[in-house]
Amino acid sequence: MYFLGLMAGLFGLDIFLKGKTEAGRPEEYPRDLGGTSGRIRLYRNHNEGFCFGLLKQNKELVKNVPLAFTSAVTGVFLWLLTRKGRFIDKLGFTFVTAGALSNLFDRMKRGYVVDYFSFQFGWLKKVVFNIGDLCIFFGTFLLTVSEFFPGTEHKNIPEKVMEKEK
Repeated sequence: MYFLGLMAGLFGLDIFLKGKTEAGRPEEYPRDLGGTSGRIRLYRNHNEGFCFGLLKQNKELVKNVPLAFTSAVTGVFLWLLTRKGRFIDKLGFTFVTAGALSNLFDRMKRGYVVDYFSFQFGWLKKVVFNIGDLCIFFGTFLLTVSEFFPGTEHKNIPEKVMEKEK
């Protein structure tokens, strides 16, 4: 149940921030996020394609591929929730599912994905993200760790979490 709550919370946060970004006046962007000493910059980008706008001219493909991917990821996530253990896998799929659903929601509702911030470090200055993107990256990282280091599944996990998961 914790995983569903976390997934819903991440999804909701991203949708909220995308809505807040869209509600802002276009001339307010780009700008530095207060309190970050210029390390995070806010944008109001509309990505009509895949990463970096790839294939934006092929609207049907750009809608259908994420729909298929998100359906598969959500199915695996829900299946994993019925299994004991596999904490890192569940956490990884929680993040990937939240990000995928958030970006899919944007594609279906708006016809594009809203990207709204960039880290002002090196090559990252050129890439604008949203929370959903970061969730997909982080979840994929967790799943990779789980795959390459299978013995890490239950290390450093508080006993209370493991008991409630059972």
